[in-house]
Amino acid sequence: MATAPDARRLPRFSRTERALHWVHASAFFVLLGSGLCLYLPSLAQLVGRRPLLKDIHVYTALAWLVALALVVLAGDRRRLLADARETDVFDDDDLGWLRRRGNPQGRFNAGQKINVIVTAALAFLFTLTGFFLWYGERNHAFRLQNALVVHDWLMYISFFLVLGHLYLSLVNPSTRHSLSGITRGWVREDWALKHHAKWARAVLARDD
Repeated sequence: MATAPDARRLPRFSRTERALHWVHASAFFVLLGSGLCLYLPSLAQLVGRRPLLKDIHVYTALAWLVALALVVLAGDRRRLLADARETDVFDDDDLGWLRRRGNPQGRFNAGQKINVIVTAALAFLFTLTGFFLWYGERNHAFRLQNALVVHDWLMYISFFLVLGHLYLSLVNPSTRHSLSGITRGWVREDWALKHHAKWARAVLARDD
């Protein structure tokens, strides 16, 4: 949908929030691609060069952790902390939204809050199991029998979560305008009032 020239824009995500999102997203797709090539025999044979793929996978994971730390340290930590506090609270409107009652939502709707929590948990478990897989090859005392199985199942869960995320942000007409918030930092007032009414009203009241 084209943006009307006089449509009011509401600031949605700061530069720090957008940087954190795109660092995580970029690393995820590299890790997913290299991981699938290592995991699936057909892709492994097609691509070949397994040692190189393992290096790409490991060094991308390290770069991801370093980049996330740099964004947090150099960026707007107060804003990130406020985001964390908000995603940790589920009120009656959130519960009603999950029951499809159309309750007004804050800056993050209940589905987005769940997505943030699940994504953070997956990132932690990926890092933990990935460390034991990497270090276990060098020191067998740290080799955990089920680390690879858990790592693989985390990949399956993440794959389907990201498919849903891409559908909502790129395909679904009702929600794809949200992409503007994470790319350009703003969303239209009418869209915000429809999907995040409590947050939009608070922003408008503050600006008046």
